[in-house]
Amino acid sequence: MTVQDDLSPKTPVWSGDDLAQNPHCVEDKAQRVEAMFTAIARRYDLNNRLHSMWQDQIWRTRAVKAANLTGNEDVVDVACGTGDLAMAFYKANVKSVLGVDFTKAMLDLAVIKAQRAGLAIDYKQGDAMTLELQDASADVVSIAFGIRNVQDTKKAFAEFYRILRPNGRLVVLEFSTPKNALIRWCNTLYTNRIMPLTATFISGDSSGAYKYLPKSIETFSEAKEMAFQIKEVGFCDISQTPQTFGVCTITTAVKR
Repeated sequence: MTVQDDLSPKTPVWSGDDLAQNPHCVEDKAQRVEAMFTAIARRYDLNNRLHSMWQDQIWRTRAVKAANLTGNEDVVDVACGTGDLAMAFYKANVKSVLGVDFTKAMLDLAVIKAQRAGLAIDYKQGDAMTLELQDASADVVSIAFGIRNVQDTKKAFAEFYRILRPNGRLVVLEFSTPKNALIRWCNTLYTNRIMPLTATFISGDSSGAYKYLPKSIETFSEAKEMAFQIKEVGFCDISQTPQTFGVCTITTAVKR
């Protein structure tokens, strides 16, 4: 597989008017998200490392640990992007890892990275809300920084529940709002003012992706609200652990 050389759309995917309202309520959100990630795929990893100050890999390592692996799990990593979390699970010596993502350009990069590292990870294009996988076919379902980009999050959680085996674990890593007022202020300044400028420059993006991303965090459900949705579809034993002063949260749950 190869990644196209020029992936930036000629017109912005997210305009100022679009982001003046809640982007999660846009009817064609899925198509916009796919176009956006196609545009920023090539510099996605670089921006993640720089703008998280290399914390993103630490968070993923902790997410893998939170899955309480025994080494015999079939893992499905949804919204896998360029494959960082899928690779982390594979290196934890599980039985198998399947990465699923809506955006082909991201999957192309994930495949290349796995091949270069000599990791036998399977990847397929798919939608978190309608996973083409059998019932009770996975022991762990994970999603990192992707659930807020899904059109209908509750529908996605129901799909995760469906494909999990009894006692299977759900692991969600997602941005959240710090509780400390000073840290919250600093995080908002960085996320809303500084990061959009530097990330756009580094990626050469014209899609509006790095204006959408902070807005999508700001308008997404709080961690407690997300936990309620997870409980509503049938999960139990829900636990939430804030990371790095609460800028993101690892949520785990079990299918009984």
